[in-house]
Amino acid sequence: MILLLLGLVLAALYFWMRRSDRRRLSNGFVLVAAALLVLLGVADLLSRFWPWTSYIWLFLILLMPFAVMVLGFYLIRNGVTMWRREGRSLGNMLSLVAGVLVFALPVIAVALVRTTNPVALGLAFLLFFVSSYVGGVFVVFLVYALAYARMEPRFEPDAVVILGSRLIGGKVPPLLRARLDRAVQIYGETDPKPLMIPSGGQGADETRPEGAAMAEYLVQAGIPEGDVLPENHAVNTAQNLRLARDIQLQAGRTGPLVAVTNDYHVLRSALIGRKLDLDAEVQGARTASYYRPSAFLREFVAVLSEHKVLNALACLPFLGISILVMLYAFSAQ
Repeated sequence: MILLLLGLVLAALYFWMRRSDRRRLSNGFVLVAAALLVLLGVADLLSRFWPWTSYIWLFLILLMPFAVMVLGFYLIRNGVTMWRREGRSLGNMLSLVAGVLVFALPVIAVALVRTTNPVALGLAFLLFFVSSYVGGVFVVFLVYALAYARMEPRFEPDAVVILGSRLIGGKVPPLLRARLDRAVQIYGETDPKPLMIPSGGQGADETRPEGAAMAEYLVQAGIPEGDVLPENHAVNTAQNLRLARDIQLQAGRTGPLVAVTNDYHVLRSALIGRKLDLDAEVQGARTASYYRPSAFLREFVAVLSEHKVLNALACLPFLGISILVMLYAFSAQ
C-alpha cells in the first residue's frame, strides 16, 4: 500500500512538473519512477486479495531475460536493415552495435568474473553498474520522448520553424518532407496564420541550402510566399532555433514559436530550446518505422554527450563500489 501511495504522489508531482515546464528530462525520471511504484503497489495489493497473482508477476520477471534476447535480435536485424537502406555510417549502425552489446556484455562480464583476478572482478562490477545506469537512463529518455511527442502546444504559434535535414540531389527527401507536411498542417490549423521559417544551411554534399529547398516546397504546398522566410545558415539544432527566432523578431513577430522536426528528435530539440531560453514548443512528424530505433539511439547518445559531467558524476558511486570490490578481492587472496 505504501508503494502505491508513493507512486500516486510521484504521479501528482509529475503532472505539476510537466505543467511548470514540460521541456525537462527530469520529468521523465519522475514519470518512470511513478509508473514503477504504482505497478509494484498494484501487484502487492492484488497479491493480498488473490495470492495466486504473485505467480503471474514471478512468471513475468522470469521472462525478462528472454525479452532482452528478443530485443537484442530485433536491434541487430534493424541495424542490418539500416545498413542496407541508409549506408554504413556510425549513426546508422547504432541499433546494430546496441544489439551486439546486449549479447556481448553479459559474456564479457562472466569471463571477467571467472578469471578470479581482483582487477577483472572490479571491472566486471563496474561494467554491470554502468551498463545498468545507461540502460535505465535510456528507458527514461525513450518513455518521455514518446510522451512529449504526443503533447499538443499550449499556445497558438506566432511562427513555425521547420528544422532542416540533408537534401538528396537538391530535393526534399521523405524524411524532411514529413516535417514540412506537418508544418503545413499546423499552418492550416492556426489562425491568425504564423510565419513559416524553414531553417537549414548548405552542407558539403548539398547543391543548395536546405532552407531554400524547404521554402520552395512550402510555397508549392500552398503557403503564401509572404508567410515564408527561409533561414539558410544553420548547421545544427541550436542554430536552427536561435537564427529562426532572430528572423521572427526581425519580421515583427514576438509571440511564441513551434519547431517542427521528426518524432525521434522532438525531445532533444525541446531541451535545446529550453537551454536557449526560447518560448518554444516542438511538434513531431512520423518517421519510417525501420529508421526509428537507430534515430532514437542517436538522439540518446547526443543527450548523454551534452551532459558528460553530470553523467560522470552519477557514475562515480559505481566506480567507488567497484574499487571496494577490487580491494576486498585482493585482501581475500
